[in-house]
Amino acid sequence: MLTNPTGRLTQGQFSFLPDLSDAEIALQVEYGLAKGYAWSVEYTDDPHPRNTYWEMFGHPMFDLKDAAGVLMELRSCRQSFPRHYIRLQAFDATRGVESVAMSFIVNRPAEEPGFLLERQEAEGRTVRYSSRAYAANAPEGRRYGE
Repeated sequence: MLTNPTGRLTQGQFSFLPDLSDAEIALQVEYGLAKGYAWSVEYTDDPHPRNTYWEMFGHPMFDLKDAAGVLMELRSCRQSFPRHYIRLQAFDATRGVESVAMSFIVNRPAEEPGFLLERQEAEGRTVRYSSRAYAANAPEGRRYGE
């Protein structure tokens, strides 16, 4: 992977940086709260780029004024799903529509096996590509170790 030498999943903000510490995560949450964003914690063991709907951990945190509440939910999610991908999402409802304003991964499995890129040649010079996570070969819940 020349464009991603680390081989890590790169979705959301900060994905090419080293993992954020809890103090750095708290600063990002505080920034979002100052903008009026509502936060949610989500997790998955299928991080395919087209899988945009991850499982929610608890409810979205509307009207929250302190980052400690988000970090408490994050710690609880990490404890429940230590080998899953976990992300924080901030929603902006200022225009009357819930849209994602910030999204970043805050937990990863110890090993990220990556994706298989499949190439299919079709009629004429048409080439189609699809990707599949290597981890998807294992059943749900057992994709990143026991």
